[in-house]
Amino acid sequence: MPPITGAPTPGLSYNPNDPVYWDQAGLRGEIERVFDICNGCRLCFNLCHSFPELFKAIEAHEGDARQVSPAEAGRVAELCFQCKICYVKCPYTPDDQHEFQLDFPRLMLRTNAVHKKETGLGLRDRVLSRPNLLGRAAGMCAGLANWSNRQPLLRIGLEATLGIHRQKLLPEFHGETFEDWFRKQPPPPGDPSRAVLFFTCSVNYNEPQVGRDAVEVYSKNGISLSCPKQVCCGMPALEHGDIELAKSLARQNVASLHPHAAAGKKIVAIDPTCSYTLRKEYPELVGTPEAREVAAATRDVCEFLFELKQEGSFRRDFRSTPGKVAYHLPCHLKAQNIGYRSRDMMRLIPGATVKLVEQCSGHDGTWAMKREFFPLAMLTGKKAFDAMAAAEAEVMASDCPLASIQFDQALGTRPIHPIQVLARAYRADGFPTPIA
Repeated sequence: MPPITGAPTPGLSYNPNDPVYWDQAGLRGEIERVFDICNGCRLCFNLCHSFPELFKAIEAHEGDARQVSPAEAGRVAELCFQCKICYVKCPYTPDDQHEFQLDFPRLMLRTNAVHKKETGLGLRDRVLSRPNLLGRAAGMCAGLANWSNRQPLLRIGLEATLGIHRQKLLPEFHGETFEDWFRKQPPPPGDPSRAVLFFTCSVNYNEPQVGRDAVEVYSKNGISLSCPKQVCCGMPALEHGDIELAKSLARQNVASLHPHAAAGKKIVAIDPTCSYTLRKEYPELVGTPEAREVAAATRDVCEFLFELKQEGSFRRDFRSTPGKVAYHLPCHLKAQNIGYRSRDMMRLIPGATVKLVEQCSGHDGTWAMKREFFPLAMLTGKKAFDAMAAAEAEVMASDCPLASIQFDQALGTRPIHPIQVLARAYRADGFPTPIA
């Protein structure tokens, strides 16, 4: 049998709108090709559990990736929690214009999607794919939902029915969402023509104060944020193999956001996973010029503030300082290749020093919530937990709300968003230490 070459097979496709994407034989050829390349390279051996599992499977078949069984390949896909960092490290990607055109995370998404199309979506897949519906339902009785999530017996029941690990710390819900609060406010002071806010499900239902602080910081810097109609970005649906739901959500967001992008406004997203999805997934997922314009206009919330700093219009009249900050850089922010903008903005606060922690927290969407993966998630995050604790900082910060929950689980302290560090520093009583 001739050796596997690195060149793409006829089954290469990362676009779910392409019929080739759904072809089982084509997918199998790409799995064999990519597994063989990764086995020969091994640059990503220490990033997650997928790669050791991949190498173990190939070694069990004397180095022949073609002998890896569908079950073994499926296990590799299950262990991929879509952090995207292997794509950042990989020298063979489409972004590198390499002939191999290798995108391991998207191949794993495809593997999962094709499998779920064949077997059907389970109850857990359907529930976790829809954080907006879950948030609305829990928000109707937020106190009861939060109480229930803290009761050991009820958590045993949740584990039995949905496979959510009984020990996993879960997001908290609020009776008043960020969107509800925003509707009651007069338009914030500032120029409304610069940017609009994609506030995200996590902020809307679980962390509304982060959204309020973002509006405050932007208004302080002369920008009046508005909030176009929006739904979930679609990444939870993508991760659970519900491609049709992901496409539907993406199309709704593009229809709502595109008029603002066409008017020259930036689309400022608070959650790194959402900014990644709008930026990196929408061009192919929706596949229209409008989706590409939305992607080009998307910015992380601190990334756009950095652009204001670059143009000389960012205000630095801070009144209190956080002192030493341990800052966790989320994987989905790192994967956007925009630099360390949240760190750079916090460094502008007089008296602030920022210790950067780049290790993965191990939460990774809903992966850490699942009964079978929670112990692995805590093991994955150990380097990050240790680094954050070793910083001995007065303040912990992370752009990712789920990573913050993971740190709270491990360390008993929940990091705040960098935009909240800035918001508090603008206030005299935001931090205990005033700026002289």
